[in-house]
Amino acid sequence: MKEVTMQPVSLPGSSPLKSPATQGAGSTGFSEILSRSIAEVNGQSQEADLLVKGLAAGEHANIHETMIAMEKSGISFRMMTRVQQKVIDAYREVMRMQL
Repeated sequence: MKEVTMQPVSLPGSSPLKSPATQGAGSTGFSEILSRSIAEVNGQSQEADLLVKGLAAGEHANIHETMIAMEKSGISFRMMTRVQQKVIDAYREVMRMQL
């Protein structure tokens, strides 16, 4: 039987995960990664808003590009809220642990 190995998946705009042993002094912290991710989601939302306004004003007629940008923005926002909920759940679980 063939052995299956799992490879890590990297999301667009993210850096590959490194083990703590390979991270150096210049590694980014959780808060920096979170801030960068929020800024990226916000940027996608702003881009979608600009495309919608341009389409409504008649500046361009590319409805496909506009719809794709809106969907990407919506998916990114939903993913961000799910990650937020997972972080909150993990925090609550840690707080319930007894020392």
